[in-house]
Amino acid sequence: MWPSILDVAKTNLFVTAKCQGQNEISQPLVKNRNIAMASANTGDSCEFGSNKYFMLCGLGGILSCGITHTMVTPLDLVKCRIQVDPEKYKSVFNGFRVTMAEDGTRGLVRGWAPTFFGYSTQGMFKFGLYEVFKVYYSALAGEEMSYEYRTSLYLVSSASAEFFADIGLAPLEAAKVRIQTMPGYASTLREAFPKMYGEEGLGGFYKGLVPLWLRQIPYTMMKFACFERTVELLYKYVVPKPRLECSKGEQLIVTFAAGYIAGVFCAVVSHPADSVVSKLNQEKGATAVDVLKKLGFGGVWKGLGPRIIMIGTLTAAQWFIYDAVKVWLRMPRPPPPEMPESLKKKYGLA
Repeated sequence: MWPSILDVAKTNLFVTAKCQGQNEISQPLVKNRNIAMASANTGDSCEFGSNKYFMLCGLGGILSCGITHTMVTPLDLVKCRIQVDPEKYKSVFNGFRVTMAEDGTRGLVRGWAPTFFGYSTQGMFKFGLYEVFKVYYSALAGEEMSYEYRTSLYLVSSASAEFFADIGLAPLEAAKVRIQTMPGYASTLREAFPKMYGEEGLGGFYKGLVPLWLRQIPYTMMKFACFERTVELLYKYVVPKPRLECSKGEQLIVTFAAGYIAGVFCAVVSHPADSVVSKLNQEKGATAVDVLKKLGFGGVWKGLGPRIIMIGTLTAAQWFIYDAVKVWLRMPRPPPPEMPESLKKKYGLA
């Protein structure tokens, strides 16, 4: 099923497009895919929508998520400890001070290995499958619906991708939380995995999967939909010149700004579920409902401040790295979507 749908979505129609007052240029469009037009083929390392394109998108996801999450391990560690033990770790600065006093500088990077491998795996599926599902769903919807309901397209594509990404992340996230929040449990991933399996069996690796979905799917939906629409609005109302006139460096600045804006919304939307995941992986035998009742409404918002800082910076950096990888690998980088000619005629705008 996949190859046939993708083949339809990748069929090129070479047309003449006039882009925001620029000279007319020949540009390949993807059939039924006005949501993300393919860039001119000249100089590109792969065809938009090809298997190579999707694989390179997955590589970009590995680099963007693996690197950024590992870089903020100290802040993530303090955030998790505030969530599971607010009496001891009263604030971000207090959390850093207590951790340094008890474990030294090395203690701040506890859990870096499951963080790196877990979020690299997640990033590969998150970004790679997002591009796959976006092409797949837009091919099913058709050109006009893909444009008019593009926000819904971003939401359903990102939710579909994150569903699979979290299955890869869950075991490593469970190990990370135990290493960071359970003193004496394990200090490395090599110690944590055998201990988890011995004590809880295979179910121990996935008991946090449903709360992880509840945290990550809304987060990712906001991350991708907000980013895509923010980029569109920035080029339309803020950037003083058309995207085609912007250098690659200027385009990456727009990417970073849109990513940070998206990240702030992501943090707020997903924080309650994040608190439940942290507490759930710390307490043996507890269910998500048990943890939610114990934390209460106020408890699920503990650690929101550092998470906004962390996720805002993280999301901006991820989009920047992901887009930079596309530039570096000379991949097609579709411009923001424009209304197809058929809709312009329908609404009398042609």
